[in-house]
Amino acid sequence: MDKQTIPLHHPAQDALALISHLVGAMALTPLVALHCIDHAGHVRFSNDRFGLLYGVDGERAVGQPQSKLLAFDDQDGHDAMLEQVWQTGQPSPAADWRVRSADGRDLWVYSIMFPQLQGDVVQQVFCMDVDVTARKQLEQQLGLAAQVFEYSRDAIVLTDHRRRIIAVNRAYTQVTGYTGPQMVGQDFVSTHSGVEDAALTHQIWRGVDGDGHWQGEIAARRAGGDPFPGWLALTAIRDAQGQVANYMGILSDISGRKQAEAQMRHLAEHDYLTDLPNRVLLRDRLPLALAAARRHHAMLAILYIDLDHFKQVNDTLGHHAGDALLKEVALRLVRCVRGADTVSRHGGDEFLVLLADVGGSEQAAHVAGAILRALVQPCQVDGHLLTVSASIGISIYPNDGDSMDDLIGRADVAMYHAKQGGRNSFQFFNPAMHAQASERAGLEQRLRSALEAGQFTLHYQPEVDLRSGQPVAMEALLRWRDPLHGEQVPDQFLAVAEAAGLMPAISQWVLRQACGAAQRWRAARQELVVAVNVSPVQLAQWPHMVADALAATGLPPAGLELELTEDLLMKAPDAPAVLQALHRLGVRLAIDDFGTGYSQLALLRQYPVGKLKIDRSITGAHDDAVIAATIAMARSLRMQVTAEGVETPAQLDLLRTHGCDHYQGLLAEQQIDGRLLASLRAP
Repeated sequence: MDKQTIPLHHPAQDALALISHLVGAMALTPLVALHCIDHAGHVRFSNDRFGLLYGVDGERAVGQPQSKLLAFDDQDGHDAMLEQVWQTGQPSPAADWRVRSADGRDLWVYSIMFPQLQGDVVQQVFCMDVDVTARKQLEQQLGLAAQVFEYSRDAIVLTDHRRRIIAVNRAYTQVTGYTGPQMVGQDFVSTHSGVEDAALTHQIWRGVDGDGHWQGEIAARRAGGDPFPGWLALTAIRDAQGQVANYMGILSDISGRKQAEAQMRHLAEHDYLTDLPNRVLLRDRLPLALAAARRHHAMLAILYIDLDHFKQVNDTLGHHAGDALLKEVALRLVRCVRGADTVSRHGGDEFLVLLADVGGSEQAAHVAGAILRALVQPCQVDGHLLTVSASIGISIYPNDGDSMDDLIGRADVAMYHAKQGGRNSFQFFNPAMHAQASERAGLEQRLRSALEAGQFTLHYQPEVDLRSGQPVAMEALLRWRDPLHGEQVPDQFLAVAEAAGLMPAISQWVLRQACGAAQRWRAARQELVVAVNVSPVQLAQWPHMVADALAATGLPPAGLELELTEDLLMKAPDAPAVLQALHRLGVRLAIDDFGTGYSQLALLRQYPVGKLKIDRSITGAHDDAVIAATIAMARSLRMQVTAEGVETPAQLDLLRTHGCDHYQGLLAEQQIDGRLLASLRAP
C-alpha cells in the first residue's frame, strides 16, 4: 500500500557482508529485525529482534512460511517486489510497509530485501526490517493536523514568537480576502488582518501575554475594504521550556449571527401582526424620553388609543378581517405622527403613542384629532367597506406624572372616560378622573370577593296573570350587599363586573340559585316559572351553563325562562345559534325590554321566542298606540305579552283592554297575598 522507496547502490555479491556493512553503518544493530527466506517462502534464519518485533519465537520461526508469521497490507505489492529480487538478483528499494504481526499488532516497518547469490543464482533473500511505527503515527498526526488546519471552516492563522504570520489556511483567505503570500511576515493583529483599533490591539496582546489567550468581538475589514463583524480567539503556544513559540488565531465571520440576533431582537421588541414597537420596546424608549424631557425641561404626551366596537368586526367577519383592520390602523397611526414619536401596539385593539418633546396640550390635541379623522376614513377589508373610530386618553409630562407607569395609567383612565362619553373622541386626564378611577378600582376589588363572601342575593319579582290575578312566574333580580355602600342594584355594578371578567361566574351562580328556588316552589306545589336575565358576556357558554344548572337542581327545563334584550339579539352574531341550542334544551325564551331597540319582524320570526316583555318606559307613558301594536305583533307571532313597570290600576286597565297576558311591577306585588309572596322569596 503506502511505501516510500529509497534506491540502494551497494553491489549484492556478498549478502552477509552487505548486512554487516548496513547494520554497522546505521548503528541500529539492536533495533534491526533480520530474517531470510528461501524460494518457497520459508524462514531459514531470524535474529532475536525479529522475534520481538513480530511476536514469535525466533527458533520456532525457522522453517515456517513467512506468510504465517506476518502479513502485509499490500501483500500483492510486497510479493511483486520480492519476486523482482529473485529474478534480478538486485536489492529492493527501501520501503515502508504496513504489517500485521503474528500476535495481532499493526506495525509499520522500514524494510530492505537483498539476495544471497551463488554464482548468478539467488539462493536466499535476506530481509532487514526496522520498526518505524512511532514515526508513522507522528506523520499521520502531523498530516491530520495539517488537514484540520487547511480545511477548517474557521479562519486560522499561525505566527512565530515575534507575532509575525508564518501560515494562514484556506478559510482565512475566503473570510478576509488576504492570501498566504500577502500575509506571511505581517503582524497578525494589524491593518492587513482588518483590526484597526490601536486601543483594542493593545488590549488583545495584553490579554494574551497575561492569560495566555484572548477572545472577543472585533470590527474587522476585508481585503477590499468592506467591514464585517468578527470573533477572534488568540492563543499563545508554549514550548517545553514554557517560552512562547507561536501564536494561533481563529477568526470567525459572525455577520450571520449578528443578523440573526438583530432579527430576534426585532421580533422580541415588535408586534408580530403590525410590526409596531410592542410593550417591551416602549418600556425601553419611554424612560429615555422622560430622561431627555427632564434634562431639557420639555413636555411629552402619552396617547392611549382603544378602538370602538372592534370586537364586532371579529365576531361578524372573523379574526382574519380583524387582523387586516389592525394593520391598516397601524399604518394610519404612523402617518399621523413624526419620526421622533413612537407608535406602539399595547395589545388587542389598544395602541399607545409617545409624543416626544411636545409643545403642549394643544399639540397633543392636534395629533389626537388627526388620528380620529384618519381612523374614521372607510377602508376595504376582505371585500367589506369598514369604518372604525377610537377613544383616546391623553396624559402630559410633567403635569400628570413623572413616571412611565403613572403616565400610561392616567392616559388609560382618560381613555375610559372618552369611551364613557360617547366614543370617537379624546379626553385629557384630570385629577377628578383619578378619583373616579380609584373608586372604580375599589369597586372591582370588592366585587371580586363578593361571590366567595356570599354577598350576592336574588330578589324575586312576581309576574301576574291579568285574568286570574295569580302569579305565573318569578323574575330573579340580582342584588349585591356591598359592605361599604349597602344593597346595590345591577345598574350600579354590572358594568364593572363585566369589565373585570366576573360575569360568567356571577351568571352561573344566579342560574343555580334561581333554578334551586323554582324546584323548591314545585316541591311546595307552586308551579311557578323562574325567569333569569341573560348576560351578553360569553353568550355562547349559556347553553352549557343552563344544562349544568338544570342537572344540578333537578328543575325541569320548562320551569326556567331566559330573558334576552332586543339589543343582544340584533347585535350578537352568534345569538341565533345560541337561541336554537337553548330551545333544544326545552327552556322558555323571552325578549326583555321590548320597544327600546330596533327589532325587525322578519328577524323575530326566526327566533324560537315565546314571550315579549314591554319595557316599563312604554307602560309608564300610557303609550296606547305602541302597546296595542306590540300586543298585536306578538299575537301574529303567537307570543305571550308581559308588561313591565305596572304601578297603577289605570295602567292595568289599559293593558287588559288590549289583551295583554301578564304584568309586573309594584301593583303586581301589592295584589298578591303577602304571605305567599314572602314564602316564595324565602331562601
